[in-house]
Amino acid sequence: MKTPQISIVAPLYNESESFPLLVQRINALMESSPLTIEVVLVDDGSKDDTALRIRQLALTDERYHGVFLSRNHGHQLALTAGISAARGSEALFVIDGDLQDPPELLPEFYKLLKDGNDVVYAVRKKRKEGVIKRTGYHLFYRILRSISYVEIPLDSGDFALISRRVVDVLNKMPEESRYLRGMRSWIGFKQVGFEYERDARVAGESKYSFKQLFSLAYNGIFNFSEFPIKFMSRIGVVAILISLIYFIIVVVKKMFFAQVIEGFTSLLFVIILFSGVQLLALGIIGEYVLRIFFQSKNRPLFIIKEEIVNREYI
Repeated sequence: MKTPQISIVAPLYNESESFPLLVQRINALMESSPLTIEVVLVDDGSKDDTALRIRQLALTDERYHGVFLSRNHGHQLALTAGISAARGSEALFVIDGDLQDPPELLPEFYKLLKDGNDVVYAVRKKRKEGVIKRTGYHLFYRILRSISYVEIPLDSGDFALISRRVVDVLNKMPEESRYLRGMRSWIGFKQVGFEYERDARVAGESKYSFKQLFSLAYNGIFNFSEFPIKFMSRIGVVAILISLIYFIIVVVKKMFFAQVIEGFTSLLFVIILFSGVQLLALGIIGEYVLRIFFQSKNRPLFIIKEEIVNREYI
């Protein structure tokens, strides 16, 4: 067998319902494409029979490469595991297993890659999620864009075609709290967006809870922005100015109007103001300390329990 030119990487977690259609559409893509393609399916500690389905497929079809993690590590780390295992000599095509990212777009992405781009990322011009999620995504991307020191494309997720040299750099980046779309932007090289209409899930429910979405958003903000820590400095300056203004008002009332503001109310105001500022500051500093703490442990980002790959396919 030839060395695969393209690796399709798809992390899967409890995707038993969508799995048959995923394989059907990827098979149709590979049969119609002149490219040599391998498919890396990563089981992220699924509790249904997703792992069994991947195993059966990888053992019977040499184009499929099964990677099985020791437990549920989360989408970003599962995707990292798939990227590290992929062998595509030209590029990696990152998709989601729920088929919201249509694999049929590979030929269009590949054309842009051959035009000299190292990253072809998908831009979602229309989403099928609920109003709350759509609004949240819209606001988050724009807030992150305004405060980040890296230009992260708006409305762009992990769905992308990435050249081998960008993949090699990604594999050398060891950060524990990963935000892959930000890391991809930080690397640089020539990148271009491709607009598409994101489909709804073909089956099942989203595996990203609101808690996980907030965690991903935190990684984006704290890993690619200096704003949180600088924000605390600005809050401190504002708090000092408010206190000085309040102090001046008290002095003026005492000297010129013979009035002194009652102590209990003013004291309560000052205590609440500064206590809130201090707690906010400690919380933001704690986020950075926590990230340093986890990174300093130097644990592996993920643990691969088993890997099924046809070694002749290299």
